[in-house]
Amino acid sequence: MSVEGTWNLSISTPIGKIKTVVELRRQNDGTLTGVAHGTGEEVPLSDIALDGGRLTWKQAITKPMRLNLAFDVTVDGDTLNGTSKAGRLPASMVTGERRAVVEHQA
Repeated sequence: MSVEGTWNLSISTPIGKIKTVVELRRQNDGTLTGVAHGTGEEVPLSDIALDGGRLTWKQAITKPMRLNLAFDVTVDGDTLNGTSKAGRLPASMVTGERRAVVEHQA
């Protein structure tokens, strides 16, 4: 299963929906790396793991508040659904869509 690409995520939090963009890339050694962009900051993803269709990762954010987030989503083709959890706070629902790859004509 391929999860590489750019994903538009929507996280339903108690303070409203937060939109973020996650970029996942596979390195030459097969490991996944990634970054998240949103709310004016770019943060690296850590502990990225893919097990079948289940994708998990962690990220630390500082906006709108300082939180360590743990994501647990199920990937189905170009969509994903799951949760994001911050410490003892209730889990937030996460949905996402992979952006289409645009081919550039020479």
